[in-house]
Amino acid sequence: MRNGRQLERGELVRFFYRLGRQAASGLLTIAGAGPRDEVLALRRGAVVTSEGELARRALSSRLARLVALDRVLVAFAGGVAAYPPGASNQLSLAAWTRAHLEQQLDGSLADMLARELAGVRISVRADLAPEPADEADRRVLAALEHPRRLDQIAPLARMPKYRLLAFVHFLRAVDALALEGVAADRPDPSRSAACRLLGIDDGADLETVKRAYRRLARALHPDLQPDATSERRRALEQQFAQVTAAYESLV
Repeated sequence: MRNGRQLERGELVRFFYRLGRQAASGLLTIAGAGPRDEVLALRRGAVVTSEGELARRALSSRLARLVALDRVLVAFAGGVAAYPPGASNQLSLAAWTRAHLEQQLDGSLADMLARELAGVRISVRADLAPEPADEADRRVLAALEHPRRLDQIAPLARMPKYRLLAFVHFLRAVDALALEGVAADRPDPSRSAACRLLGIDDGADLETVKRAYRRLARALHPDLQPDATSERRRALEQQFAQVTAAYESLV
């Protein structure tokens, strides 16, 4: 691909969302995922795929793999006929993006997001607001029409806190969230993953990181498990390598 636009990690998922929300039709070419370019046919904001649930799941996995890449080149040819005969099954890009991002939220990320936005007034950008999926969505989007704090939005949305945070996480990831006030620095996803692997908080100091690593090294180093079976030693070697890589990324 000669004239592609380079996107870093995190940008492709936003690009998908915009194409979906704009009901774009055309051919989307993505380079950087392998020896061959990935070509997606879009019709009115949805990716055309084969019939059947297995085909939809395979497409969803392909999209997830693409957005996880560190860097890709993309080119979109809008207006190109993108409805192959016999391919009537479609996957909405906007809906897929929301589901993919909301599934990323876990307990620690939810806690960090709540702390990060504490005291900050947030609202949804009208040009990027998603289509509501149900009545709960309508309530939270209505609450987000005007800048409000999370603790003010929750009673208006009348939805579980975790679901509200998942929705806010999705909005922020696609740049659909406007902030008024000072938010805490956005957490580094790679540091968060390394800290989780070591069993420590994101804000842990260097000495805490070292203590956690020494503790795990004693438990996982294969040479300290002389009675382990060969299968167990291989598992320990893999775990020890992951812990060591996490430790080295933090020090």
